Amino acid sequence: MSRNAKINAVLLLAVAALAVLPLVLGLGDHKEEPFAGADAEAEAAITEIEPDYEPWFSPLYEPPSGEIESALFAVQAALGAGVLAYYFGLRRGRRQGEERAAAALRNDPGGD
Repeated sequence: MSRNAKINAVLLLAVAALAVLPLVLGLGDHKEEPFAGADAEAEAAITEIEPDYEPWFSPLYEPPSGEIESALFAVQAALGAGVLAYYFGLRRGRRQGEERAAAALRNDPGGD
């Protein structure tokens, strides 16, 4: 197994552990919504500290349900991942093209 394959396997195991361990250990069982987002946690903490607090502004769009909000977040994450994958793929393709061009020049310096 190559070094890169070992690193990828360790990273994959780490990501899987981060996803599974909170469920297995029962973290958040004492909450009504155990895995709510950080926004909900912050809102709860603020209203606990200052019950009369009023936000400075309201959201531009309020989804009708939590499922739709989660779906929109997933679409946003997928689009971001797609943009990053395209960028890194483009960089790798350009680098491989440059390496092939350099190798062709080394093999045929006259350009014939």
